[in-house]
Amino acid sequence: MFTRLAAGVLAGATLTALALPAEARTKRPVRWNTGGAVWTTTSSEFKTFLTTGEITDRALLAGVNSSGWTSEEIQEGMTKTYSVDVVGVSRFLYSSDGVKFLKDQTRSYFPYWKMKSTAVVALRSAIILDSVDGKLSSAGIMSFLPVDFRLADTCSTYDGVQNVCAPDKCEGDAQCTSLLSWYVFLPACVQANSQLPAEPTRSVAPAPARPLW
Repeated sequence: MFTRLAAGVLAGATLTALALPAEARTKRPVRWNTGGAVWTTTSSEFKTFLTTGEITDRALLAGVNSSGWTSEEIQEGMTKTYSVDVVGVSRFLYSSDGVKFLKDQTRSYFPYWKMKSTAVVALRSAIILDSVDGKLSSAGIMSFLPVDFRLADTCSTYDGVQNVCAPDKCEGDAQCTSLLSWYVFLPACVQANSQLPAEPTRSVAPAPARPLW
């Protein structure tokens, strides 16, 4: 039976595969890699934006402006929480459908150094660790990324496009391909794919009739 302990073991195994201690988290969740240039938005700059709405980083401002959403919408979308069960999340993300989902969701956004070779493992670990308390959000997933991630737009190899997981819910190229829009939709898609089957209801047998003698 798939238990919460098993889910925790799988999350730990994910981090072990990255050869990182469980407490390690990146301070550079987005490195905007365009051609030979790299602009970095730090976790503290994201925290300032998500907490106050203030944008203190030029690369983040460009990311918001190209997201297809207003800064207020991105702030609200990335801090919105979704109720999940870590068992269901782990079971989905370790399934063949889950691995396919993770590969699709790391089209151009993946670990800076290991790139595609650890993309599935790194994103899966962040999602599972943020799910442990029963709540999932874009900001939470980002905060649990174990290594630096890059959004790669390197012309011949990667195009900087992300596959937003709900293409029927986004409008226009920016909303359907940008990194920050992808972040907004990600936790909702994980929630939808990780629902556990409802517990069967048990009928209560009627009490036996008392004899008259």
